[in-house]
Amino acid sequence: MTFQEQLDIGLPLGIAALGGLAVGIEREWSARAAGETPRFAGVRTFLLIGLLGAMSVQLMNLVSVVAGAAILAAGAALIVVAYVRSILRGDIDSTTEFAAVVVLASGALAGAGKLAIASAINAFTALVLVEKSRIHSLVFRIRSEELVAGARFAVLALVILPLLPEGPYGPPPGFRPRDLWTLVLLFSGLSFAGFIARRAVGAEKGYPVAGLLGGLISSTLVTLNFSRESRAQPKLAQSLAVGVLAACIVLFARTAILTFVMNREIALAAIPYLAIPFFAGLIVLGFEARKNLGTSTAGEDPKNPLRLLSAIQMVLAFQAALYLMQWVIGQFGSTGVLLTAGLLGLTDVDTLIFTMSKQSALAPDFAAQALAIGILSNTLLKLGIALGIGRGKFRMIVSVGLIVIAVFTIVAIVLARL
Repeated sequence: MTFQEQLDIGLPLGIAALGGLAVGIEREWSARAAGETPRFAGVRTFLLIGLLGAMSVQLMNLVSVVAGAAILAAGAALIVVAYVRSILRGDIDSTTEFAAVVVLASGALAGAGKLAIASAINAFTALVLVEKSRIHSLVFRIRSEELVAGARFAVLALVILPLLPEGPYGPPPGFRPRDLWTLVLLFSGLSFAGFIARRAVGAEKGYPVAGLLGGLISSTLVTLNFSRESRAQPKLAQSLAVGVLAACIVLFARTAILTFVMNREIALAAIPYLAIPFFAGLIVLGFEARKNLGTSTAGEDPKNPLRLLSAIQMVLAFQAALYLMQWVIGQFGSTGVLLTAGLLGLTDVDTLIFTMSKQSALAPDFAAQALAIGILSNTLLKLGIALGIGRGKFRMIVSVGLIVIAVFTIVAIVLARL
């Protein structure tokens, strides 16, 4: 037998044995920590179970399918017997027996040459067992609102989305049901993420974190959702406002990264347009975030985590704006690029980034200027949302921050043209 043949046989056995060892260490440690003696399997037994799974499959391949299958069935039968005995003793905790089945199955996968999958399964199993207390604690904290919202979101994403046609339908740019519903899911998912973040780290920290992450998807949506929330949660105005400002700051970084990936020349030309308002907004954000650290109000949890109706309204407005943009392009052609950029900024900055980055006929500096105008119009839109929908202290803080960002965006545009 050559060295390679020995390696082909020995490596799967070693991987299976190490996987069983990892799970066995956790099982024995867990039992000892609870002051118990492992009733079924400890370190050595789990190591042997993994090894048995790999050996049985290799026997199937190299010697006899019947012999290998018999050994594998014998290992599974021993686990079943141990499970039955534990039930007869009145012990309903079957975690160790099911872990043994998983180790046996992953050992068989290793014996079949699926080393990466077998290793991943064993590692994940050990992690789930180690994190027992945290998983149980998370389940105990789940309330009916999270459970219902999660089930509804699953239906929206896994049942409704695949059934919708792609389109487009109607006159250009067309109505695309699946794409629009994907946006609805993104918007609703952001609302749900904010709800979960609030529950996980507290309302004061949850909204700023949700806003920061939400800015990676849509700072406009963050502004809309948090403006609505400021009506129902006036005590959390500071936290909501910090979340909005964080999302608006992330927009500049996201624009720079996406533009750099799509068109490096335009990205380099856009640096002055993006850097000046970014750092100005960052100063305002830091000032408000430091004040927010001292807040301790809790407020009430929102009753509608998904905010589905708001998401649908946002998507319909987006579709209407696309038709308006199509009309402007038809009327003004290339001379309406800046106007079109402003309109795109009112709908979707990502669409603006893609459009400008793919316009090879435009000079990089002109395309960068169009990007800045689009972001300026988006900032003014968010300012209007905060003023029109937001309430109280939230409206004041967000308005000041967005005005600062808008002013310094204008300054960047003017300075770049000098």
